[in-house]
Amino acid sequence: MSQDVLSELVALSNRIGDPANDFVILGEGNTSTRCDAETFYVKASGTELRTIKAEGMVRVRFETVLKLLDAEGVDDQVMKDTLAAASVDAGGKRPSVETVMHAFLLQLEGVSFVAHTHPTVVNAITCAKDGQQAFVGRLFPDEIVCCGVAPIWVPYTDPGIDLARQVRDQVRRYVEEHGLRPKVILMQNHGMIALGATPAEVEAATHMMCKTARVLAGTYTFGGPHYFSGQQVDRIFSRPDEKYRMAILDGKS
Repeated sequence: MSQDVLSELVALSNRIGDPANDFVILGEGNTSTRCDAETFYVKASGTELRTIKAEGMVRVRFETVLKLLDAEGVDDQVMKDTLAAASVDAGGKRPSVETVMHAFLLQLEGVSFVAHTHPTVVNAITCAKDGQQAFVGRLFPDEIVCCGVAPIWVPYTDPGIDLARQVRDQVRRYVEEHGLRPKVILMQNHGMIALGATPAEVEAATHMMCKTARVLAGTYTFGGPHYFSGQQVDRIFSRPDEKYRMAILDGKS
Protein backbone atom coordinates (compact mmCIF):
# COMPACT_ATOMS: atom_id res chain seq x y z
CA MET A 1 0.00 0.00 0.00
CA SER A 2 2.83 2.44 0.81
CA GLN A 3 4.04 2.38 -2.79
CA ASP A 4 0.51 3.04 -4.06
CA VAL A 5 0.01 6.13 -1.92
CA LEU A 6 3.54 7.30 -2.70
CA SER A 7 2.78 7.10 -6.42
CA GLU A 8 -0.45 9.03 -5.86
CA LEU A 9 1.43 11.68 -3.89
CA VAL A 10 4.07 12.11 -6.58
CA ALA A 11 1.41 12.41 -9.29
CA LEU A 12 -0.55 14.94 -7.21
CA SER A 13 2.62 16.93 -6.57
CA ASN A 14 3.51 17.05 -10.25
CA ARG A 15 0.02 18.26 -11.17
CA ILE A 16 -0.01 20.83 -8.38
CA GLY A 17 3.43 22.00 -9.52
CA ASP A 18 2.46 22.41 -13.18
CA PRO A 19 3.49 25.99 -14.09
CA ALA A 20 0.21 26.43 -15.99
CA ASN A 21 -1.63 26.40 -12.64
CA ASP A 22 0.54 29.12 -11.07
CA PHE A 23 0.17 27.46 -7.66
CA VAL A 24 3.95 27.31 -6.96
CA ILE A 25 7.26 28.06 -8.62
CA LEU A 26 10.79 26.78 -8.00
CA GLY A 27 10.96 25.00 -4.62
CA GLU A 28 7.76 26.50 -3.21
CA GLY A 29 5.08 24.42 -1.51
CA ASN A 30 4.95 20.95 -0.05
CA THR A 31 2.70 17.90 -0.09
CA SER A 32 2.14 14.86 2.11
CA THR A 33 0.13 11.67 2.47
CA ARG A 34 -0.52 9.14 5.19
CA CYS A 35 1.39 5.88 4.62
CA ASP A 36 0.08 3.88 7.59
CA ALA A 37 -0.82 4.45 11.23
CA GLU A 38 2.79 5.12 12.17
CA THR A 39 4.28 6.97 9.19
CA PHE A 40 3.62 9.43 6.40
CA TYR A 41 5.38 10.76 3.30
CA VAL A 42 6.26 14.44 2.96
CA LYS A 43 8.15 16.41 0.34
CA ALA A 44 11.88 16.75 1.00
CA SER A 45 13.20 20.25 1.56
CA GLY A 46 14.54 21.94 -1.57
CA THR A 47 12.78 19.67 -4.07
CA GLU A 48 10.44 20.98 -6.76
CA LEU A 49 6.82 19.80 -6.96
CA ARG A 50 6.81 20.15 -10.74
CA THR A 51 9.53 17.54 -11.20
CA ILE A 52 9.56 15.60 -7.94
CA LYS A 53 9.83 11.80 -8.05
CA ALA A 54 9.39 9.16 -5.37
CA GLU A 55 12.99 9.70 -4.24
CA GLY A 56 12.10 13.31 -3.44
CA MET A 57 9.71 12.26 -0.68
CA VAL A 58 10.73 11.37 2.87
CA ARG A 59 8.94 8.84 5.06
CA VAL A 60 8.53 10.20 8.59
CA ARG A 61 7.28 8.80 11.89
CA PHE A 62 4.18 10.57 13.24
CA GLU A 63 4.90 10.03 16.92
CA THR A 64 8.37 11.56 16.88
CA VAL A 65 7.43 14.81 15.13
CA LEU A 66 4.05 15.29 16.84
CA LYS A 67 5.83 15.46 20.21
CA LEU A 68 7.31 18.77 19.06
CA LEU A 69 3.88 20.44 19.17
CA ASP A 70 3.88 20.46 22.97
CA ALA A 71 7.62 20.45 23.62
CA GLU A 72 9.47 23.39 25.14
CA GLY A 73 12.63 24.96 23.80
CA VAL A 74 12.16 23.88 20.18
CA ASP A 75 14.73 25.95 18.31
CA ASP A 76 16.03 25.45 14.77
CA GLN A 77 18.61 22.89 15.85
CA VAL A 78 16.12 20.84 17.85
CA MET A 79 13.75 20.88 14.89
CA LYS A 80 16.50 19.76 12.50
CA ASP A 81 17.66 16.95 14.80
CA THR A 82 14.13 15.72 15.50
CA LEU A 83 13.15 15.65 11.83
CA ALA A 84 16.32 13.68 11.06
CA ALA A 85 15.57 11.20 13.87
CA ALA A 86 11.97 10.82 12.68
CA SER A 87 12.93 10.09 9.08
CA VAL A 88 12.85 6.53 7.76
CA ASP A 89 15.53 5.68 5.16
CA ALA A 90 15.84 9.35 4.17
CA GLY A 91 19.10 8.86 2.31
CA GLY A 92 20.40 12.25 3.37
CA LYS A 93 17.23 14.13 2.42
CA ARG A 94 15.66 16.51 4.93
CA PRO A 95 11.89 16.60 5.40
CA SER A 96 10.19 19.92 4.70
CA VAL A 97 10.30 22.51 7.49
CA GLU A 98 6.49 22.22 7.51
CA THR A 99 6.61 18.50 8.40
CA VAL A 100 5.11 18.96 11.88
CA MET A 101 2.15 20.84 10.40
CA HIS A 102 1.59 18.06 7.86
CA ALA A 103 1.76 15.44 10.62
CA PHE A 104 -0.96 17.21 12.58
CA LEU A 105 -3.25 17.71 9.57
CA LEU A 106 -2.91 14.07 8.49
CA GLN A 107 -4.23 13.07 11.92
CA LEU A 108 -7.58 14.78 11.23
CA GLU A 109 -10.57 12.62 10.44
CA GLY A 110 -10.96 12.06 6.72
CA VAL A 111 -7.58 13.53 5.77
CA SER A 112 -5.10 11.41 3.82
CA PHE A 113 -3.54 14.04 1.52
CA VAL A 114 -2.35 17.61 2.12
CA ALA A 115 -1.05 20.21 -0.33
CA HIS A 116 0.44 23.54 0.74
CA THR A 117 0.81 26.00 -2.15
CA HIS A 118 1.44 29.70 -2.84
CA PRO A 119 -0.99 30.60 -5.68
CA THR A 120 -0.43 34.11 -7.00
CA VAL A 121 -4.16 34.93 -7.14
CA VAL A 122 -4.71 33.77 -3.56
CA ASN A 123 -1.62 35.53 -2.21
CA ALA A 124 -2.71 38.77 -3.87
CA ILE A 125 -5.44 38.77 -1.22
CA THR A 126 -3.69 37.05 1.71
CA CYS A 127 -0.98 39.72 1.39
CA ALA A 128 -3.49 42.59 1.28
CA LYS A 129 -4.31 44.85 4.25
CA ASP A 130 -7.94 43.70 4.32
CA GLY A 131 -7.29 40.17 3.12
CA GLN A 132 -8.90 38.46 6.11
CA GLN A 133 -12.03 40.58 5.80
CA ALA A 134 -12.32 39.68 2.11
CA PHE A 135 -12.70 35.99 2.98
CA VAL A 136 -15.40 36.36 5.66
CA GLY A 137 -18.17 34.96 3.44
CA ARG A 138 -18.93 32.53 0.63
CA LEU A 139 -19.71 33.75 -2.87
CA PHE A 140 -21.01 30.86 -5.03
CA PRO A 141 -22.17 27.23 -4.62
CA ASP A 142 -19.11 25.44 -6.06
CA GLU A 143 -16.90 27.31 -3.61
CA ILE A 144 -18.92 25.76 -0.78
CA VAL A 145 -18.93 22.32 -2.42
CA CYS A 146 -15.14 22.22 -2.95
CA CYS A 147 -13.81 24.47 -0.18
CA GLY A 148 -16.28 23.91 2.66
CA VAL A 149 -18.49 26.26 4.66
CA ALA A 150 -15.60 28.60 5.50
CA PRO A 151 -11.81 28.77 5.30
CA ILE A 152 -9.49 29.07 8.26
CA TRP A 153 -7.45 32.28 8.42
CA VAL A 154 -4.03 32.05 10.10
CA PRO A 155 -2.21 35.32 10.89
CA TYR A 156 1.37 35.40 9.62
CA THR A 157 3.51 33.07 11.70
CA ASP A 158 7.13 31.98 11.33
CA PRO A 159 7.20 28.75 9.25
CA GLY A 160 8.09 25.60 11.16
CA ILE A 161 7.02 24.75 14.70
CA ASP A 162 5.36 28.13 15.36
CA LEU A 163 3.19 27.83 12.27
CA ALA A 164 2.35 24.20 13.07
CA ARG A 165 1.11 25.23 16.51
CA GLN A 166 -0.89 28.13 15.13
CA VAL A 167 -2.52 25.87 12.53
CA ARG A 168 -3.31 23.29 15.22
CA ASP A 169 -4.99 25.89 17.43
CA GLN A 170 -7.00 27.39 14.57
CA VAL A 171 -8.15 23.97 13.35
CA ARG A 172 -9.34 23.02 16.82
CA ARG A 173 -11.37 26.25 17.05
CA TYR A 174 -12.84 25.60 13.60
CA VAL A 175 -13.92 22.07 14.51
CA GLU A 176 -15.53 23.33 17.72
CA GLU A 177 -17.42 26.04 15.82
CA HIS A 178 -18.49 24.10 12.72
CA GLY A 179 -18.50 20.48 13.88
CA LEU A 180 -16.39 19.33 10.93
CA ARG A 181 -12.85 19.63 9.65
CA PRO A 182 -11.77 22.41 7.28
CA LYS A 183 -11.00 21.86 3.60
CA VAL A 184 -8.93 25.04 3.14
CA ILE A 185 -6.56 26.99 5.38
CA LEU A 186 -5.42 30.48 4.33
CA MET A 187 -2.18 31.84 5.76
CA GLN A 188 -1.56 35.57 5.82
CA ASN A 189 1.39 36.70 3.65
CA HIS A 190 2.17 33.06 2.93
CA GLY A 191 -0.26 30.87 0.96
CA MET A 192 -2.90 28.19 1.38
CA ILE A 193 -3.37 24.58 2.42
CA ALA A 194 -5.89 22.15 0.94
CA LEU A 195 -6.61 18.90 2.74
CA GLY A 196 -8.75 15.90 1.91
CA ALA A 197 -9.28 12.18 1.73
CA THR A 198 -8.14 11.92 -1.88
CA PRO A 199 -5.80 13.73 -4.28
CA ALA A 200 -8.91 14.81 -6.24
CA GLU A 201 -10.39 16.52 -3.16
CA VAL A 202 -7.15 18.40 -2.54
CA GLU A 203 -6.86 19.48 -6.17
CA ALA A 204 -10.51 20.55 -6.34
CA ALA A 205 -10.15 22.72 -3.25
CA THR A 206 -6.94 24.31 -4.55
CA HIS A 207 -8.37 25.09 -7.99
CA MET A 208 -11.66 26.39 -6.58
CA MET A 209 -9.91 28.57 -4.01
CA CYS A 210 -7.99 30.17 -6.84
CA LYS A 211 -11.24 30.79 -8.74
CA THR A 212 -12.71 32.26 -5.56
CA ALA A 213 -9.78 34.67 -5.29
CA ARG A 214 -10.26 35.80 -8.89
CA VAL A 215 -14.01 36.24 -8.45
CA LEU A 216 -13.50 38.03 -5.16
CA ALA A 217 -11.01 40.47 -6.68
CA GLY A 218 -13.44 41.11 -9.54
CA THR A 219 -16.33 41.95 -7.23
CA TYR A 220 -14.50 45.01 -5.97
CA THR A 221 -14.83 46.51 -9.44
CA PHE A 222 -18.61 46.51 -8.96
CA GLY A 223 -19.02 47.63 -5.37
CA GLY A 224 -17.61 44.69 -3.42
CA PRO A 225 -18.59 41.08 -2.66
CA HIS A 226 -22.18 39.96 -2.06
CA TYR A 227 -21.84 37.06 0.36
CA PHE A 228 -24.32 34.26 0.96
CA SER A 229 -26.06 34.32 4.31
CA GLY A 230 -25.09 31.68 6.86
CA GLN A 231 -28.42 29.96 6.25
CA GLN A 232 -27.79 29.85 2.51
CA VAL A 233 -24.30 28.40 3.04
CA ASP A 234 -25.65 25.67 5.33
CA ARG A 235 -28.42 24.85 2.85
CA ILE A 236 -26.02 24.48 -0.08
CA PHE A 237 -23.55 22.44 1.96
CA SER A 238 -26.26 20.04 3.18
CA ARG A 239 -28.28 19.63 -0.04
CA PRO A 240 -28.31 15.94 -1.13
CA ASP A 241 -27.54 16.83 -4.75
CA GLU A 242 -24.59 18.97 -3.72
CA LYS A 243 -23.27 16.22 -1.44
CA TYR A 244 -23.50 13.80 -4.37
CA ARG A 245 -21.64 16.25 -6.61
CA MET A 246 -19.08 16.80 -3.85
CA ALA A 247 -18.38 13.06 -3.67
CA ILE A 248 -17.90 12.88 -7.45
CA LEU A 249 -15.54 15.87 -7.52
CA ASP A 250 -13.57 14.52 -4.56
CA GLY A 251 -13.06 11.15 -6.22
CA LYS A 252 -15.04 9.29 -3.55
CA SER A 253 -17.75 7.92 -5.80
